[in-house]
Amino acid sequence: MADIQLDSDLLNYIIKQGYQPGDRLPTISELQDPDNLGISVSKVREQLEVARALGLVDVRSKTGTHLKDYSFTPAVRLSLFYALATDLRLFEHFSALRTHLEMAFWHEACKSLTDADKVELRGYVQAANTKLRDKRIRIPYEEHRSFHLTIFKNLDNPFVLGLLEAYWDAYAAVELNRYADYGYHQLVWDYHERILDAICAGDFEAAQKAFIDHTRLLHHQPRMQDMEHEAEFLESKVTE
Repeated sequence: MADIQLDSDLLNYIIKQGYQPGDRLPTISELQDPDNLGISVSKVREQLEVARALGLVDVRSKTGTHLKDYSFTPAVRLSLFYALATDLRLFEHFSALRTHLEMAFWHEACKSLTDADKVELRGYVQAANTKLRDKRIRIPYEEHRSFHLTIFKNLDNPFVLGLLEAYWDAYAAVELNRYADYGYHQLVWDYHERILDAICAGDFEAAQKAFIDHTRLLHHQPRMQDMEHEAEFLESKVTE
C-alpha cells in the first residue's frame, strides 16, 4: 500500500486500518477516542461529512457509517455542479472533454461489449423509438444516458466512468433533454441505431464516426444556443 498522507485524519485512519467496502466504521464517539483519531467530535463530524460528500462513506442514523465502493463520480459531480452554478457555459467545455474521452476509449470499450450488452443496447434503441412514436410527449432521456454509459461500462477504469456519469448528471441538470423538438430526438436515435449496427458488425471505426457526427448535433440544440444568453443575463443580475 502506497504511503500517501491525505489531508483528513479520518481517511488516513480508514486506510491505515485496512477497512474494506461494506465494513462498518466506529461510531463518532469511538472515533474521537485517543486510541483512534483523538480529535474532537466536531472535527470527526466535519471529516465524515466531507467523506460522505465525496461518496466514500454511507452515513445512516440506524445502521451507522459504512465504507462504500470507490466511485470517482461524486467528487466530479460536486465540483462540476458548482462550476455550472457559476457559469452554465462551462458545460460546453465539459461536453468537449467527454467527447474526447469517449473517442480515446472507444475501441477498447467496443471490444469489451458482450452479446448480452449488445442486446441491452438494442433494447434502449427500441424503447427510445417507442417513446418517440407515442402520441404523448415522452423524451427518452434515461435511454440516452443508459445507451452511452453501457458502451463504456466494462472498462476497468473508475475515473473514465466517473467523468462520463458526471457528464450525464450535468446534461440532465441543464435540462438539455427538454429543449429540443422531436425531429432532433429522432435524428439522435437514428445515429444511435447506426452506432449500434456498426458495433454489432465489428466495424468500430464506422461506429466511432457515427458517434462523432452524433455529438455535433448537440451544438445545434436550441438549449445550447440559449445557454450563453442565460449566462449573460445572470451575470448582469449579479452586477446590478
